[in-house]
Amino acid sequence: MFDDRSPIYQQIADKIKEDIVSGELREDEQVMSTNQYAAFYRINPATAAKGFHLLMEEGILYKKRGIGMFVSGDARQTLLMQRRERFFEQVVDQMLAEANKIGVPLSDIIHRIEQSKGGDSR
Repeated sequence: MFDDRSPIYQQIADKIKEDIVSGELREDEQVMSTNQYAAFYRINPATAAKGFHLLMEEGILYKKRGIGMFVSGDARQTLLMQRRERFFEQVVDQMLAEANKIGVPLSDIIHRIEQSKGGDSR
């Protein structure tokens, strides 16, 4: 599951975020404990705890004392908004900058998008 592209705790946080976005984890649903997570993925519990702490700082998870960690009520909406913004910054803005550099008019881009969607311009 884990690779060398980023720290394991960050990959844990990213996996939980992906599970929330995909609907696998729902809002106010309890997530595995750090010890369960560590045992399941065979990692150090402190590493799992660091990933969970990161998500708590971001407001994605919250803790119920003595019970465990839960997905925040607005976590999915927050993550979708973040991903939407990142999509425009990393994909659309860069695409438009490249198109401008090489002289591709916006009308050609719009036409291409409409073609790929079968003319459905929603």
